Amino acid sequence: MRRGNQTGFALYEVLLGLAIFAIGIVALGRAVTNCVSASALSADDARARQILANRMAEIQATPGAPDKVKVSKIDTGYGIVKLSQATQPEELKENNAIVQGIQRVTLTAAWVRGGVEQQKSIAFDVYRLQ
Repeated sequence: MRRGNQTGFALYEVLLGLAIFAIGIVALGRAVTNCVSASALSADDARARQILANRMAEIQATPGAPDKVKVSKIDTGYGIVKLSQATQPEELKENNAIVQGIQRVTLTAAWVRGGVEQQKSIAFDVYRLQ
């Protein structure tokens, strides 16, 4: 008779162990999903930074005043990134004299990830002799 009670107790131990194992596997699956999502967001962010850096270098290397407003769409292969450019004159005073020819350029990259719009911006000054 003791033997029958001990086997029943072993069955409960096995079921409890399987339940704990199943909960652990579900938690591990969610952790892997979160890591994959974070990796994808990081890759999108890196692509946007590269697009902004390329456009900034292009503006700085091009002679003449930058465009006042410019919007372009860039296909990255992973989705469309909308690149917006806005330029406005900037006043800088040095020794009570206003320095002419400085313009503030703001670049904004916007894209959609998982139905949510993401964006990254950069602002820099450009000096052109007039």
